[in-house]
Formats: sequence, structure tokens, C-alpha cells
Amino acid sequence: MFRRKDNEPPRPEQNEPLARANLDTKPPVMPSVPKREEPPAPSLASVMAPKVSVPGTDDNTGKRLIVGQGIRLAGEITACDRLVVEGFCEVTLNETRALEIAGSGRFIGGCEVEEAEISGTYEGELTVRKRLLIRSSGKVRGNVRYGEIEIERGGMLSGSVSMIESHAQGSQPSENLPPS
Repeated sequence: MFRRKDNEPPRPEQNEPLARANLDTKPPVMPSVPKREEPPAPSLASVMAPKVSVPGTDDNTGKRLIVGQGIRLAGEITACDRLVVEGFCEVTLNETRALEIAGSGRFIGGCEVEEAEISGTYEGELTVRKRLLIRSSGKVRGNVRYGEIEIERGGMLSGSVSMIESHAQGSQPSENLPPS
């Protein structure tokens, strides 16, 4: 009834001492893993030093807000370097350098920016101190003021449109103006 099966190894009896491990064998050799060198901690002087920004560098740096497709945002946005609208925004935009509206984006409200690129729809008050670019799929309606403008074939602009006077005077030297 309680017989040992033929394929099982024999078990040590309880009275027999356990077999001692062979002490002459060496433990397996593990390859050494180089330690990762940690960069030095920043000094207080480097943390407190003012950051120098070079004009014309990559626009991906700085404070950027992206309103993705399918997202609705309403309210006020302040101190954003670049606003990218792929969804729907009904906002007032303050202290922003650049506005970009993707083909799927829609912006309703007001803003004053340095430059704007419109591929979607903009409705409201828009002041662009430098360059306003309306792409072929872009539609702008409302009160628009700009420093310089470029409209691709197919782009639409409607409403009250005027050029900012400082750019109008700066682009034409006064000696080339016809006498009044």
C-alpha cells in the first residue's frame, strides 16, 4: 500500500545526517556591471543664473499649450508662448507670442499675438503684430489687424481688416511717398 515507486529517487531517512555541500566548489563568477556615473548636481550659481534665449531658435522650447483634437477649452489663457489649437477653443488669449490653428482647429474669442498661422477657423478679434499667415484651408472672420499678411490660394478672410500703422510706415520710406 505505501510502497516506494520505482521511478522516485530514494529519500534520506530522518536519522541520517543531511549530505554536506561540497565546500571545495567556488561560487559561480558573475560578470561585473559597470556603475552608471551620475551627472554632478547643479550648483546654486547655475540654477540662479538667468536663461539666455537666442532669437530664431527652435519654437519647441518654452511654454506651449496644445489643445488636441476632440478637446473643448473655454476661458482665459495667460502667459503662453505658443498656443496650438487642434480642437475647439472659446477663449481670450493674453501675453502669447504665437497662435497656430490646425486644419481641425476652431478658435472663437480674441487675442493679440506676435505671429499667427491659421489652417482652421478663427472667429473674433485678432491682432497680429508681425506676420499673419492664412493657409489654403484657413478661414478668418472678425476684426483683424496685422503687421504683414500672407494668404494662400483658397484661404478666406472676412470682416474688418486693417494694417497696424507702425508696419505701414516702417515698410515704406517717407521719401518715396508721393507729395500730398
